[in-house]
Amino acid sequence: MNLCCIGLNHTTASIALREQLAFGPDIVVAALRSVCQLSVVSEAVIVSTCNRTELYLATEGDASAAAQQVQSWLADFQGMPLPEISAHLYCHHAEEAIEHLLVVACGLDSLILGEPQILGQVKGAFQTARNAGYTGQWLQRLFQHAFSTAKQVRSETGIGAHPVSVAFAAVHLARQIFTALREQSALLIGAGATISLAARHLRQQAIGELVIANRTLASATSLAHEHQAQAMGLTSVARQLARFDIVLSATASPLPIIGKGAVEQALKARRHRPMLLIDLAVPRDIEPEVAALPDIYLYRVDDLQDVIRENQRSRQVAAAQARTIVAAQVAEFVTWQNSLGAVDRIRDYRARAESTRDAVLAKAQRLLAQGKPAPEVLTYLAHTLTNKLLHAPSEQLRQAASQGQEQILVAADTLFQLNRKH
Repeated sequence: MNLCCIGLNHTTASIALREQLAFGPDIVVAALRSVCQLSVVSEAVIVSTCNRTELYLATEGDASAAAQQVQSWLADFQGMPLPEISAHLYCHHAEEAIEHLLVVACGLDSLILGEPQILGQVKGAFQTARNAGYTGQWLQRLFQHAFSTAKQVRSETGIGAHPVSVAFAAVHLARQIFTALREQSALLIGAGATISLAARHLRQQAIGELVIANRTLASATSLAHEHQAQAMGLTSVARQLARFDIVLSATASPLPIIGKGAVEQALKARRHRPMLLIDLAVPRDIEPEVAALPDIYLYRVDDLQDVIRENQRSRQVAAAQARTIVAAQVAEFVTWQNSLGAVDRIRDYRARAESTRDAVLAKAQRLLAQGKPAPEVLTYLAHTLTNKLLHAPSEQLRQAASQGQEQILVAADTLFQLNRKH
C-alpha cells in the first residue's frame, strides 16, 4: 500500500485552471466512486477549495504507475487534455504525502498563512469520503492524525493569533476604498465559513447595513441572525443589487451568480456611485466582464495577494514552530505505519506457536488418560513444547553462523534479548 497526494493549488495554477479542475459538492461523490474504480486505488479523499484541488489516495502496486493512472483519470473526468494540466500538478508519495496533508490542515500551505478555514474544509472533505465508503484504515488514520496535529499547532503556536484570512483581507480592502464603513451597505452571498467570517469582520468595522443572501433562505436567515444582519434569497440579488456599495460572494455555484447586465442596471440605478465587488469563489460567482464597467472595483481571490503578504509576516515565526511540530508528527505517523509491517508476522508466529502448543497439550492429555503419572506427563509437555518452539529458530541460527551471516546473529541477540557482545 502507498500513500499518495496529487493536486494543484494557488502556487502552481491560475484561477482559471483551478476553476476547471474544481470538484463541486454535486460531483465529488461521483468522482470518488469513479477514481476508486481504478484497480490501483483502494481509498480516496478529494479536497477541493477555491485555492486547491487535491486527491489523497491509498494505492496498490507501483506508486509512480498508479500516480500516472490517476493523473490521466483526472484529465478525463474533468474533460481536459492531460498535457494542459500535467505541468501544474504536484505528486507526493509516502512521507511527502503525509507531510503535505499535515501542512495543508495546519494552514501552512494556504494563500493566507495559518488561515483556519482550510481545516474545516479538509474535515468536510474527509467526512464526505468516509460517509460514502471510500476511506479505510490508511486514510482514516492519516486524516485523524492531521486533525490532531492541526489542533496541537493551534494550541502551541501563535499561528492563529492574528485575524488573517481571505475574508479579513477582503474587509481590509473595503476599508481602503471606502474608509468609513459605517456609511456603507454590504451584501454577502453564500452561507459558508468565509461569509460568516466576513460578516464578523464587517460588524467589527461598524458596517452601516449588512445583508446575507443564499440559495437556501433558511441558511441565510440563520447566519443573518447570528451577525445581526438581514437575509434574502438568491433570486432577489439582481433586483436588490443597487442597494449595496460592497458585494462579497463565496458560493459553490458552478455558474456565475452576478452577470454583467445586472451590474449595469445597478450602476444606472445608483447613478454610477462606485461599487466594490469581491469574488472569492472558484468557479467564479461574478462574470469577469464586469471588471470592464466604469465605477466598478472587481477583485478576485488572486487579487488579494498584496494584503495577504503584509499579514503573513506576522505569522512567520509561528509557522517555523508549526513546521517543527509537523515534522515530529510525520515521524510519529511513519513509525505507526512501519509497525504495521510486523503485525502479520506476529500474528503468523503466534498462530504457529499456538498450533504447536495445542498439539503437544492434546498428546499430554492422552497420556494422562492412559494412566501415565502426572509428573512424567508434565516433564514430557515442558520438554516437547520447548524443543518444538526452539527448533526452527535454532536451525536458522546454525545455518547463519555456518554461512557467516553476522547480521542475522546480531538481529537474534536483539530479538531474543541475549545481551551478547560481538
